[in-house]
Amino acid sequence: MSVVIVGGNDRMATRYKDICKQYDCKAKVFIKYAAEMDKKIGSPDLAVVFTDTVSHKLLGSVSRRAQKLDFPVELCRSSSVSALKNVLAKYCPA
Repeated sequence: MSVVIVGGNDRMATRYKDICKQYDCKAKVFIKYAAEMDKKIGSPDLAVVFTDTVSHKLLGSVSRRAQKLDFPVELCRSSSVSALKNVLAKYCPA
């Protein structure tokens, strides 16, 4: 399963990827908006958006891509490890 994580803390990016590996998921992490974001997101099975640290522009980009390609977007208020684990347990039980 492929997961896109949007937002969060800069220093936690590798930790987010490690947690996804525990759930047998490949992860792409986007902390900040990047050029051609739609192409970089690709077509994941799930997108996790940490709303406490994400810009409106980045959230809009993910939402448009999800609507176009029909994949679920899970919004989390907190960008903590436990919040990510709760979402991954819901969508891809290990």
